[in-house]
Amino acid sequence: MSFTVTRTAIDDVLIIEPKVFDDGRGFFLESFNQRAFADATGVTLDFVQDNHSRSARGVLRGLHYQVIQPQGKLVRAARGAVFDVAVDIRRESNTFGAWVGVELTEENYRQLWVPPGFAHGFVVLSDSADLLYKTTNYYVQKYERCIAWDDPFLNIQWPLADIGISTPILSERDCRGETLFRRSE
Repeated sequence: MSFTVTRTAIDDVLIIEPKVFDDGRGFFLESFNQRAFADATGVTLDFVQDNHSRSARGVLRGLHYQVIQPQGKLVRAARGAVFDVAVDIRRESNTFGAWVGVELTEENYRQLWVPPGFAHGFVVLSDSADLLYKTTNYYVQKYERCIAWDDPFLNIQWPLADIGISTPILSERDCRGETLFRRSE
């Protein structure tokens, strides 16, 4: 197998650790293999879009989701370090409102599988970071929503103090995020 899978506190959210072939010249890893992923996780899926974002230290993006055409995401940090978060927003789930946070870095090569039905966000811990993620559905702006990063119900333990800040850098849209129980969908 080209990677190992670790289940998190929310069974559907998975940490994927690829096998890395490293020597004095550099490294090689297989970042995704559909057959191996399905065999190891029991999840069969098709990715339709690849995204790449670059953000500076202290930037927090999220918590984003789509009300129609929900996206599953396979996320990894190709450069730098992020604290990546998945929030279960499936109302029928017994883990509704629970969250998982994982540090993804260029050194640990970890990936996070965020299934459809979850909100997703991250904060950059390094000077800057490049985040790459595959999605199972297309991005549609009119379907996107945002939950407030500091929603008191979720009580996400963002590691802001670890990078010497108390308030993250947010986009205008992310500043308008609602609490989980105020969202209309």
